[in-house]
Amino acid sequence: MPTRTPSFDNLRLALLRQGEPAYVPIMEFGIDYDVKCALLGRSVDTLRDEAELWFQAGYDYVPLQAGIRALFWPGYAVSEKSTDRGLQTGYQLYRQTQTKYSLYQEKEREMSWAEEGQGAIRSLEDLERFPWPDPEQMDLSAFEEIRPYLRPGMKVIAYMGDMFTSAWWRMGMEGFCIALYEQPELIRRLYDRIWAIQSRVLLRVLDYEIVGAVMHADDLAYSEALIVSPKHYREYVFPWYRWCGSMVRDRGLPLIFHSDGRLYDVLNDLLACGFNALHPIEPKAMDIAELKKRIGDRLCLIGNIDLGYTLTRGTPQEVEEEVRERIRTIGPGGGYCVGSSNSIPAYVPLENFNAMREAAFRYCKYPISA
Repeated sequence: MPTRTPSFDNLRLALLRQGEPAYVPIMEFGIDYDVKCALLGRSVDTLRDEAELWFQAGYDYVPLQAGIRALFWPGYAVSEKSTDRGLQTGYQLYRQTQTKYSLYQEKEREMSWAEEGQGAIRSLEDLERFPWPDPEQMDLSAFEEIRPYLRPGMKVIAYMGDMFTSAWWRMGMEGFCIALYEQPELIRRLYDRIWAIQSRVLLRVLDYEIVGAVMHADDLAYSEALIVSPKHYREYVFPWYRWCGSMVRDRGLPLIFHSDGRLYDVLNDLLACGFNALHPIEPKAMDIAELKKRIGDRLCLIGNIDLGYTLTRGTPQEVEEEVRERIRTIGPGGGYCVGSSNSIPAYVPLENFNAMREAAFRYCKYPISA
């Protein structure tokens, strides 16, 4: 059985920084399928299994993906066989393997993570013939089907995002960067298309009462800097973030932002977009103690337990000590959730994943002394 009873209300207090909750919550948004099976002690193949896994692991929610993120994977290309029907079939495959985190993770074993060169869209003609999904037809039934499997106190966190990421994935990083200078109209229209799809899907997702928060994932940076100029984000990406923030805020829900890397140059932009929480705060990219001092009164901080060494190559004792230190230094006053500095990939030993969660349960109770 899990170490504690689920309480999304407690998590909500932390995400919205409404003082100190009863305890520091734990949060992850991606757990490798094999790790899930090892933790649950059996295969995780259905939405019922998925809900049980997150309950048994001690989380207050189940993450479900929606929108473009759930349909396309890196390297997806236009061909004569790329029809709307084919896309829907692909989404059904995704739903059948929803418990395996996403098609991206499954395909990582067969292909590179993302297209570095030229992608499917290279021209306005490619943009028009690309098999874009109809947001009204995209299958969101998982949000209804999981309802009876949620334990009391649990909610769903809708995992969406991918404005910037969807754009460059469709074009390939090299093609995208060249087009920034040579084809600005293509860039603008590509974002318009993505914006239209994601906006409608978001509104549909927000109609499900089991949704307790929205996670917007969009990797804007790497460990040393932003991927492109802040000017680009401010022109094409942040306007949608602001709109998204207003829609989520109107429903009274927390809005979480995920990006790897060093985000110092756009922290004020993200705050202005209405995000309530920031994930995952990579140790090699940003100092979480500095962030706590700078913006800890405005953003809940999530994650930061090191994947570079502690969770992957350290001992369970080292994991416990790092979790304890984060709770001691970042936890006081509320606004912190324990989690990895990205996700739980296959190369995180189960005993270390367990050590992280169990240490959080052990040292999480408020009040916490700094």
